Amino acid sequence: MLCNIISWSWRSLLPSCSRPSSSFSRLVRRRRKKRVKKQASLQSRLSFSDLSNPASTLSPEDLSLSLVGSNLHVFTLAELRVITRNFSSSNFLGEGGFGPVHKGFLDDKVRPGLKAQPVAVKLLDLEGAQGHREWLTEVVFLGQLRHPHLVKLIGYCYEDEHRLLAYEFMSRGSLENHLFKRFSASLPWSVRLKIAVGAAKGLAFLHEAEKPVIYRDFKASNILLDSTYTAKLSDFGLAKDGPEGDDTHVSTRVMGTQGYAAPEYIMTGHLTAMSDVYSFGVVLLELLTGRRSVDKNRPSREQNLVDWGRPILKDPRKLNVIMDPHLEGQYSPKAAQKAAALAYQCLSHHPKSRPTMTTVVKTLEPLEDLLDDMPSETFVYTAKPENGREDAEKKAAEPEKAHQHHHGRQRRTARLPTTATADGKEGHMRRAATKENRHPHRLAQRHRSLPPSAVAALSSYSDTALYKKYGNGLILSKK
Repeated sequence: MLCNIISWSWRSLLPSCSRPSSSFSRLVRRRRKKRVKKQASLQSRLSFSDLSNPASTLSPEDLSLSLVGSNLHVFTLAELRVITRNFSSSNFLGEGGFGPVHKGFLDDKVRPGLKAQPVAVKLLDLEGAQGHREWLTEVVFLGQLRHPHLVKLIGYCYEDEHRLLAYEFMSRGSLENHLFKRFSASLPWSVRLKIAVGAAKGLAFLHEAEKPVIYRDFKASNILLDSTYTAKLSDFGLAKDGPEGDDTHVSTRVMGTQGYAAPEYIMTGHLTAMSDVYSFGVVLLELLTGRRSVDKNRPSREQNLVDWGRPILKDPRKLNVIMDPHLEGQYSPKAAQKAAALAYQCLSHHPKSRPTMTTVVKTLEPLEDLLDDMPSETFVYTAKPENGREDAEKKAAEPEKAHQHHHGRQRRTARLPTTATADGKEGHMRRAATKENRHPHRLAQRHRSLPPSAVAALSSYSDTALYKKYGNGLILSKK
């Protein structure tokens, strides 16, 4: 009797172990159907390769559903007008092939729950070089890819014919502006290495993704810098899916920027990750030389940077010939030689001879710590006082000078032969020069001690440009 009860109890608790019930089977079938539907929905989400089909058109609702989980905000045109003050000219940042870019500020007043932060809003120029496909490419790539060295896409606007993108704001602007604009302070060697390493990590991440991505438009203007000079890749309008399976390349229409595109890609249209490596080599050469990839203002032999500079890269003894003169010798020769050798490899005409971006990162990272052989230099900045303050300082200094210099020294100075002009200025200048020669320590003290107005002028240099360039050698007044 007890055995029968126990046997019956186990059968009731575990019916599937003895005989499957119809209700249990139905439950299993329902779960399987749900799993299949879920897999089908994942497979139906937008893939990068879908963009290669001109007939594929997505409604705003389809795009939003395709990017579920990407944490992208879908903004209205009215919201973006508010945060940019109706795209005010005072908020204008620049313009590229995509269209104009304006600065804005997001907060919870625009939409509850939004993080307060500055943003860069890019507006598609309907008559520009790029169009809906490039805009959609950026949304899909940056909507699904996240990395510290890729610019973060915060949201987009897809309203009627309007196409806009909202990115994190990069306060330092592009690498191009820092390298080639005359009004910008020269980038120190350590900052250049940091930028090269960051950009290389961004490319390596794209190439090593589960579904590889070829950036296709790597250049100085597409490398943006944040407040700490961290490099981030932007502008993914020309990005493509990398080859899959047994494919060795992607055949596509030749696009990009003159001076940066790999020669084999230009000749055949065959796109590989090595095409990006070549472009990286061009940017690395720009960082070393301070020259543009193509500069029509230079002599004919030097207009193409790679043609002119690459042969010199392999000879360490000639490296100083091409190094950026704005560095003023303030770089590590050992690190520069290794960076030059790496650039030479990246710029090889044979794609298989180029290193992978992972190798590039491993080669560049140790160079950031290779600073022992850098020459040291002290820089003294002398600022001319303001006119009104200069007169007051001269009057205040007269009693002190009278106390310090006795009459004998003054008489000896007065007897110095001069060829004075009509107003006597030349003789005054010579006497002043003689005093400075006799008292070099006082001359140095005057150089070290800056008036408050000069210190205030120096403080207006944002980004601590002088400190970045000259380090602790910059001597300022302690007043």
